[in-house]
Amino acid sequence: MKRRDFLTTTTLASAGLTSFLVSGCEGLNKSDQPNSNVESDLNFELDEETIISLTQKLDSGKYTSEQLVKLYLNRIEQIDAKGAKLNSVIEINPDALSIAKAMGSEINLGKKRGPLHGLPILIKDNIDTADKMQTTAGSLALEGNIASKDAFIVTKLREAGAIILGKTNLSEWANFRSTNSSSGWSSRGGQTKNPYFLDRNPCGSSAGSGVAVSANLCVVAIGTETDGSIVCPASVTGVVGIKPTVGLVSRSGIIPISKTQDTAGPMARTVEDAAILLGVLAAVDNNDSITQESAGKNFADYTKFLDLNGLAGKRIGIEKKAQGNNKYVNELFAVTVAILKKNGAVLVEIDYLDKFNSLGASESEVLQYEFKDGVNNYLANANCKVKSLSKVIEFNRKNEDKAMPYFKQELLESSNAKSDLSDRKYLEALENSHIGSKNILGKIFTDNQLDAICGITMGPTCSIDTIYGDRWGDYSLTTPAAISGYPHITVPCGKVYDLPVGLSFFGTAYTEGKLIGIAYSYEQASKKRVKPDFKTSFLG
Repeated sequence: MKRRDFLTTTTLASAGLTSFLVSGCEGLNKSDQPNSNVESDLNFELDEETIISLTQKLDSGKYTSEQLVKLYLNRIEQIDAKGAKLNSVIEINPDALSIAKAMGSEINLGKKRGPLHGLPILIKDNIDTADKMQTTAGSLALEGNIASKDAFIVTKLREAGAIILGKTNLSEWANFRSTNSSSGWSSRGGQTKNPYFLDRNPCGSSAGSGVAVSANLCVVAIGTETDGSIVCPASVTGVVGIKPTVGLVSRSGIIPISKTQDTAGPMARTVEDAAILLGVLAAVDNNDSITQESAGKNFADYTKFLDLNGLAGKRIGIEKKAQGNNKYVNELFAVTVAILKKNGAVLVEIDYLDKFNSLGASESEVLQYEFKDGVNNYLANANCKVKSLSKVIEFNRKNEDKAMPYFKQELLESSNAKSDLSDRKYLEALENSHIGSKNILGKIFTDNQLDAICGITMGPTCSIDTIYGDRWGDYSLTTPAAISGYPHITVPCGKVYDLPVGLSFFGTAYTEGKLIGIAYSYEQASKKRVKPDFKTSFLG
């Protein structure tokens, strides 16, 4: 199943090798073009710092929280707004410094709220914050929407002592606006760029969060996923991403696509940081009923699953057929498989990817029905001028030159044409895609006694093309875990054409701990995370 097959009932044409070698029409405004000299962007005082290392430096007095915020804000100014012009941050929290001072005062008094105390993080611009920042999903139609209440996960972040530095850009409406979209582009935020090559795609929809973490604009960030929106940007920007089991992390206060598939999750440079952040986010929320299923299955501390020997004896399923026909990607995967075996994993050949190809049309139906229902409910109670999906569509039509200069809004329109969630077509599609995928994976895991399934998350990223849209190749492992609602973690596994490639591990419901142990063991054995160097053009 390709990354964006779920957006349409027909399979998108494969781009093949040429999509990795030939840039398309960029469609970037002149003001979006990076400055030619990005050498100064390569070194940063807080490069590759982690939650643990920064906490130690706060505790020792080497830094204050206020100093950390100032350093990260300067970094954002230097390479996100200027310099490389990554365009990953859509809005800065004007209260970040005052919050940092308050967190610093608490540290001086010996008070620690939690594992993120005094640390600046970034969150995606579809997550409500009851402060001075907007929540717009990147849409001009939602400009001015300042939430009355924090999203549940924002409350958890604040309780853990995090300083929300700002919000990250995203594919508009979490990449559910058009079948020809450019990932990382929004009408409010413009085009986010990949920090390895600035003319390459950052994937989406959590493009800004992935890029910000990769480029060291924050220590960790929050993304959201419906199908691939955490793990794809994590893969192509060389970071770790966790898409939790749907139900482990609350969706209250997050602009929705699908109540069946949506979840928020961590994006970090290390598995350890992702595990720490997951422990902060995982909790039962009375306003999101599906989280009741996680009671007794969630943990406040996922770092206890970090295990250097986490691969030893684990039975890991590998698709019998190559995911695609690119020799370099396949050679990288062969090297990866050798590392897994060397560290004690038992590799089991399975045949499962073809079983998901027939589910794409049903998934698309489910998402469109649920998007209409969820967005209408969100907008009815939001502090913005548009109060329904139909009003969003109307706004975009009236402001087409600004809101839709490149691609249009076919998905908004097709979703708006759907009936309600009692429709037989919706219920049949839900049974086929969601329940069907669980049945497929359940049998595969049981029959083969698997601990996880593994494969290349995404192939090397395509070029940015706002006119004709994304052109992803054959390598994609987002859909099985997405439509089943199961957990999925991606870890850097190397480069192809000097572009990052991620390695996926996914399992059955609430097996995050096991997956974290497996991913950590692989990460420590391979050490494939490489800082981006902000090259201007892939073709030189």
